[in-house]
Amino acid sequence: MISLILILITALLFIGVLNRTRSLLSGRKGPGFLQVIKDLFRMFRKGSTFSTTTSMIFQIAPSVYFGSIIMALLVVPFADQEGILSFEGDFIFFIYALAIGKFFMIISALDTGSPFEGMGANREALYSLLVEPAFFILIGSFSMLSGNTSFYKIYQTMHFGSYESYLLCVVAGFVLIQIGMIENSRLPIDDPKTHLELTMVHEVMILDNSGFDLGLITLGTSLKFAIYGALVANFFVEPPHALIVYIQQFPQVDFKLLLLAIQIGMFMGIQFLWAVTVGVSESFRARARMNRNPLIIFTLTAISILIFFGVLIIMKKFQL
Repeated sequence: MISLILILITALLFIGVLNRTRSLLSGRKGPGFLQVIKDLFRMFRKGSTFSTTTSMIFQIAPSVYFGSIIMALLVVPFADQEGILSFEGDFIFFIYALAIGKFFMIISALDTGSPFEGMGANREALYSLLVEPAFFILIGSFSMLSGNTSFYKIYQTMHFGSYESYLLCVVAGFVLIQIGMIENSRLPIDDPKTHLELTMVHEVMILDNSGFDLGLITLGTSLKFAIYGALVANFFVEPPHALIVYIQQFPQVDFKLLLLAIQIGMFMGIQFLWAVTVGVSESFRARARMNRNPLIIFTLTAISILIFFGVLIIMKKFQL
């Protein structure tokens, strides 16, 4: 339950921090931190308008998209606490729950009959297909290292006791951040601020959505950002052993409550850094050419394979 609450809170603040970072780096005042929340309230108060050329698929797609993200959110753990749902193989459920929502968004874009939205749907499907192996190889490698197939047990049983394992953790965090950027249609793969339909990916797919439905899509995107940030944060929210030993020297202190407070603080700090990192990256990073995007995504798969071999070395099943 704690993971659900924290992710909901960070989701509402993430885009605000990201936009504020970009504004400051470009010398503009920019929108406030809470502007996204105000925009969501405005969209949720409005009704949705549907084209006469669309079918029921277009009308239900935003709800399915948002519901699939909530389903995926339920299996994400926090520190030493399980997610609301936790079972063996839940990381497979996680990625395919998100895939269901993305599938409905793709076919809803095709349902409009617009050639521009069709191009965006085609690119969205391609990039999602290419990024999937990187995620499975990455989580599968840590599953093999920990001997478990659920997010909670993977994070709980991974013990980083060498420089090699710490390096794997940092590299895995980098891969998850890049996957989060691609899954949320950010630079260098996509630019949410562009207004040229020929080069848009996600934004062109939702041009016909409005009102409440557009609010669901916007909130769902913020939640996906926070979810991937939570996956990265879970690598680092465990306080150093020296700090735990120091706290235990004071019996009058409620150890579990203080530890939880420290973990929540570290979680929120990492999510804040994740938002700032995206803002800084997008401020100094150019959008890649369309024909180079598959190569960029394949690079993440190659890095995940390196992590796989690193796990084999740690387990002493592979020697250089």
